[in-house]
Amino acid sequence: MAMRADATRNRARITAAARELLAEHGAEVPLDEVARRAGVGNATLYRHFADRDSLVRGVVLDVTGSLADRARAALAEEADAFAAVRRFVFDAMAERIGALCSMLSPRFDQAEPELLAARDQLEELVTRLLDRAKESGQLREDVAVGDLTAMLSQLTRPLPGTGCAQFERFTERHVLIFLDGLRAPARSELPGTPATMEALRQPV
Repeated sequence: MAMRADATRNRARITAAARELLAEHGAEVPLDEVARRAGVGNATLYRHFADRDSLVRGVVLDVTGSLADRARAALAEEADAFAAVRRFVFDAMAERIGALCSMLSPRFDQAEPELLAARDQLEELVTRLLDRAKESGQLREDVAVGDLTAMLSQLTRPLPGTGCAQFERFTERHVLIFLDGLRAPARSELPGTPATMEALRQPV
């Protein structure tokens, strides 16, 4: 059964507030604070998300879906293949994916079908972005979607002991340096093999 319009709005407000607070304070942010920022009561929050794990799962799905939409738009709207990659990288930076890495803790089954489908769709879209840029001769051949994901996560993650606001002043500079390093022809030979998402998910 579809949710009523007001319930849909409340869920979206809760998820948006949780995304902000998780990025600012980490996965242990009080749920009361999430409800307060969303402008809803605690009962409303718990009607949509039974506990912290289900809220974190909802945020992961929201971020993954938003990134997929951004990748799809870059593919459709940017005629220049490297411009599409650049646009997606800055869109991912705006999503603060590095600051949200704390969400990807073993709080829930990340192999459940809905999460796997969302993750696989995003990976497919980003792979298409990279492949198109390689085919145009603008992107070095020795990088893969895992390299892009790992670097974006690192570049947009606040350093220990620093606030998000302080760190984010420098993020655009560092992302531009990273983008220059992706361009072909490559100026260095990378060790090892291109990082796939499967390789990143392997236990150490």
